[in-house]
Amino acid sequence: MPEIAIFPLRTVLFPDGALPLKIFEQRYLDMTKVCIRDDVPFGVCLIRDGAEVGAGAVPYPVGCTARIAEWDMPHLGLFQLACRGEQVFRIVEHWTLKSGLLRAQVDLMQSPAPATLPGEYQSLAELLERIIDKFDAERFPAPVQLDDGDWVACRLAEVLPLEMEFKQALLEANGPLQRLGMLSEFLRTRSVVV
Repeated sequence: MPEIAIFPLRTVLFPDGALPLKIFEQRYLDMTKVCIRDDVPFGVCLIRDGAEVGAGAVPYPVGCTARIAEWDMPHLGLFQLACRGEQVFRIVEHWTLKSGLLRAQVDLMQSPAPATLPGEYQSLAELLERIIDKFDAERFPAPVQLDDGDWVACRLAEVLPLEMEFKQALLEANGPLQRLGMLSEFLRTRSVVV
């Protein structure tokens, strides 16, 4: 069972999602150095209770591993990171080091095989395509996969103005079909035309 550092944040990271970070707290500077040196991921979990900075925060038990894709240190004591979400995990056991860094043993969830987007959810792919066209395709992980149900669900979860608790529920969903169903129902109940 893998052991990873946990970074509690006020965001939900999805597989293939982009996560820019500015790291300045010593515990996370140390974590970043280890992740870069050993090319290992860290875990990102939504904060259930507490704050991002200072005293330790209590994370939700399900998160997503993040790997540092690019980094820069513009000056001593500050890392600027571009991270990419990889794999959903569930915390089995966690503890806090003297430095304040949270570490955990995690159960990595099986990544879903690419699943063709069911026809009943084609409107979600069309909505995402309009969003991509309106903004910039470079903001989305390449290649654009509008025919992959999980890719569509995860990208919509990232860009739609959703409550963090709902994003967390989407992350914890049992596969792409459940995520798509939850998003479809959410948009339907808010009379969003897709």
